[in-house]
Amino acid sequence: MQRVCFILQVKKDRLEEYKERHRQVWPEMLDALRRTGWHNYSLFLRDDGLLVGYLETPDFQAALDGMAREEVNARWQAEMREFFEDPAGRNADEQMRPLEEVFHLD
Repeated sequence: MQRVCFILQVKKDRLEEYKERHRQVWPEMLDALRRTGWHNYSLFLRDDGLLVGYLETPDFQAALDGMAREEVNARWQAEMREFFEDPAGRNADEQMRPLEEVFHLD
């Protein structure tokens, strides 16, 4: 299983709404994530907007590609795009670049 960690930047003036949206993730979005190989997926948010994501998956690129084919993901990404700092205006899933793992206890 591949462990993946990535960072994104949420706009500081949108933090509370971003958290609220994630308290109510659409059931069909959750199903799509599970179906396309996103396991143990967590998001952590710092008060300055730094978002840290973590997941485990057999193949991260395949997991991204799988979600890219899901209609629900297109709707979710379109609604969430405005929450992120990105001069190019990309969707959050287009900004995800795994960090290099330099240590793991087990």
